[in-house]
Amino acid sequence: MSQSPTEPTATTAGLLWAEDTGTLPEASRRALLALVRGPYLDQRDKPQLFSALITDQDAIRSQLHNLFLELHLHQQAGVAFVRNVATPELATPAAVRSHTLTFLDTAMLLVLRQLLLAAPAETRVIVGREEVTDQLKVFRTRDRDEADFRKRLNASWNTMMNKLNVLKKVSCGESDEDQRVEISPVLRLIMDAEQNGAIRAEYQRIAAAEGQTFLDAAEGEGHVGEAAGDDAEDALDNGSGRQDDE
Repeated sequence: MSQSPTEPTATTAGLLWAEDTGTLPEASRRALLALVRGPYLDQRDKPQLFSALITDQDAIRSQLHNLFLELHLHQQAGVAFVRNVATPELATPAAVRSHTLTFLDTAMLLVLRQLLLAAPAETRVIVGREEVTDQLKVFRTRDRDEADFRKRLNASWNTMMNKLNVLKKVSCGESDEDQRVEISPVLRLIMDAEQNGAIRAEYQRIAAAEGQTFLDAAEGEGHVGEAAGDDAEDALDNGSGRQDDE
């Protein structure tokens, strides 16, 4: 009895197409691809892919190592992302891209992270747009008029929403300024206390030079040191990148 051409055989049941030599199930391959594309994989957005990642994490981790990438999987937070491998044993290529951050982009990330950390763990943090941008007005320099500064704030907000995906819209008001968003828990993870403290300290120094205050110095985390443009790039690989002057 001849077999139907559409019925898989014992030797082709795992293939996704005729010449397929891959070793992962389809969902796990899609999870792998989502990680490489970045900036991160969110369990709430893609529960099936996140589940596949947990099931096949050892195999996926091995595949990522072939690309000089390391997996950061945080099951409790429901997020996963990759970073370029950094080791003293050899010089490794940068496999994932970095987005160039402006000065205000980085300042906005600091504000968002503080708002996130101020809330209890595993709590959804929902904020208004003005609640975030108001804290950045200390960086409006004398040579920037209100319209120009507002344009730059809007550009940074769009970067958070559409490029870095650290903000998710939950409601729309009558205007963009009334927009409310949820801060992604990934911001708890991509910068450690030392990196955050160094970057934050430099921004506080810049604000203080203009007679302003930025965030609460008493709430700083970890080491307080020099400007950390390189630290920001390392911390935000595949989700942001180096700072750029405006």
